[in-house]
Amino acid sequence: MSRLAAHINDAGITVLDSERIIYREPGFALLEDGQLTIGNLAFARARINPRNIQHRFWAKLSSEPIADRRFPQLTFADLASRQLEQVIKVSGSRDPELILAVPCWMDVQSLGLLLGIAGELGIRVTGLVDSAVAATRREYRNAVPVHVDMSLHAAMLTRLAQSGNVQVEKAEVLDECGVYVLYEAWINTIAEAFVMQSRFDPLHTAETEQLLLNRLGGWLTQAAGHEQVELEIEYGGATYRAVIESLSLVAQAAPVYQLLASKLRALFRADELPAIQISDRVARMPGLAAMLKARVGGEIYVLEAGATARGALSRLRDRKNGGGVSLLRQLPWDQSPVEVVEETSVKARSGTPTHLLFGSKAYAIGNSPLDLGSQQVEGSRSIVLDSDMPGLSRRHCSLVLQNGQCLLQDHSRYGTFLNGHRISSSAALQVGDSVRIGSPGFEFLLITTDENHG
Repeated sequence: MSRLAAHINDAGITVLDSERIIYREPGFALLEDGQLTIGNLAFARARINPRNIQHRFWAKLSSEPIADRRFPQLTFADLASRQLEQVIKVSGSRDPELILAVPCWMDVQSLGLLLGIAGELGIRVTGLVDSAVAATRREYRNAVPVHVDMSLHAAMLTRLAQSGNVQVEKAEVLDECGVYVLYEAWINTIAEAFVMQSRFDPLHTAETEQLLLNRLGGWLTQAAGHEQVELEIEYGGATYRAVIESLSLVAQAAPVYQLLASKLRALFRADELPAIQISDRVARMPGLAAMLKARVGGEIYVLEAGATARGALSRLRDRKNGGGVSLLRQLPWDQSPVEVVEETSVKARSGTPTHLLFGSKAYAIGNSPLDLGSQQVEGSRSIVLDSDMPGLSRRHCSLVLQNGQCLLQDHSRYGTFLNGHRISSSAALQVGDSVRIGSPGFEFLLITTDENHG
């Protein structure tokens, strides 16, 4: 009997035993010539035979058919089952016990189906834990931790409470913000560099497009440590080269990066120090960690490869299956705590707003609150808005300069939205931010004047 731990993330299903990672392959399936291929082998033909590729079966885990006429009885669950079966074959275990770390987007139905699949394969699941909790093995003192990871098609942000142990406080899923969306953008940018510099279009054939996908991981590693990336592929007996600025890759990822940063900022209150814990997968995205540091503040903590599965195995290895498995959303720490100290002020990071722009008028933000709502607040400066707007409170929110920061306080029962995301009672504002209240709402822009900038 062997006990394994698996992190279910379709960007790389990761499985380890007590010593090492024994399996890390993406959630790809290839249906070709009556055969089903899973993982790396399927990924290696993703651009050669794209119509026969499936890569959403973990995200859509269900007993629904995959809608392929050549395989009318095949379901998303069948594809997931085949990948778990591959894991067990790689492990060499005849009587495996498995601890599962699962993402926050898996609901009760998909978790039940996953346990059923494991049972059919003869796998005894002895533990089931939220992946962010499994990955967090130490307390972040003086700070509030948020765990950040990315799957193929989504980003997951989990705010964690630290009252005696680590536990899920709030989880957010950003759909279509996963690594595969970024891969698409980067492949197009790299292909354009080849066309411009070597007159070779690698998107012209499926084989060369696949070469780009195969080489992308190595190029991203270069981009993380160098200002330029040297690109090279061989095809048809010739070698083609190009050079691309690392910042070009960061620029292509900007829409996803900015959405991540905006959502992350909304998870922290103004008086909280962020401890942003990122997976090794997120850390490999060029420029993302630096961007989160600049936009959100606090400190960035990068986890090692396999950290989630390792954290689950370390704390649940002695757990016995008493006939039922429940999802654990809290665990004790098993590593030494870390003291978190903020090094960079909000003003130094991003510029402190001095004015609120509404329509064609700029309202100064000062040391006394500037209130927004449907009624004038006695004794304070107020922007009075149309009371017929749904979702608007009499004193909805207020802005004030305090300790070098521009603070937004929510006083409503309907919520105040920063860059499209509802804040948790308060937030520190930056130049360029937008604030929305009501539905569909009034929108305000945070600006600064030239004489106050910097």
